[in-house]
Amino acid sequence: METSLRLRGGGGLRIHAKEKLPLGYNSLIQAHGEMDASTAGAAAPSYLALFVRQFYPQKNRTGAVELAWTILDLRRGQDVRLKLGYEFYDKVPYLQLRENNWTLNAYMDGKWDVRFDM
Repeated sequence: METSLRLRGGGGLRIHAKEKLPLGYNSLIQAHGEMDASTAGAAAPSYLALFVRQFYPQKNRTGAVELAWTILDLRRGQDVRLKLGYEFYDKVPYLQLRENNWTLNAYMDGKWDVRFDM
């Protein structure tokens, strides 16, 4: 199960969990759950989805150029990656700073998010 804490600009802190269960050769069940951190004490998720996904070629066009610099063991047990990129189809430059489980994404159109992978 993939679990992370997510904080987005203009939004709140959320706990996100995702599990993928294979059904066959080209399909799986994917379950997502998301809960506001303010309601984390209560067991009621604010978002829950369960769906079956078939793997077909996607027609979404994406393309980017990225310059990444990774520093392994900057300090003992601390890996850091700095990534600068440009998304061709959305025409948005972006920056990503990752330190072990923490990731900060900043887009030049004013959007940003912080993620902690557990």
